[in-house]
Amino acid sequence: MVKNDKRTLYVGGLDDDVDLAVLRAAFIPFGELVDVNMPLDNATGKHRGFGFVEYEAPEDAVEAIFNMNNGELNGRVLNVNTAKPMTVTERSQKAVWHAEADSYFDKEGWNLDEDPSAPVADDGALPDDGLAPKVA
Repeated sequence: MVKNDKRTLYVGGLDDDVDLAVLRAAFIPFGELVDVNMPLDNATGKHRGFGFVEYEAPEDAVEAIFNMNNGELNGRVLNVNTAKPMTVTERSQKAVWHAEADSYFDKEGWNLDEDPSAPVADDGALPDDGLAPKVA
């Protein structure tokens, strides 16, 4: 949704109780809205404390920034600016489970940077994982 044409605003500092209807009501006095969006946190299902408001006309967006930046909504001070397009970072390109897997393998002492095709010394013994029955 974020467009870099000076009509889309970033609205930061949103209280947990703010929903799309409240955000829309706060910004509708400054002009015709095209879209209101609040990205959700995948883990909690709640919004992440910011949203985007897109106006029909760029001058309406300027008016909203002038009136709402450092203004209050539900007791929280808002940060309202022209939205910037998302930049691609290494973190944004990494799957969520990838970071969790990395920390697990690091904790277990596995080196994932080793060449998987390199020969491994194998004495034929299986590791003792505590699950195999004990042979007397």
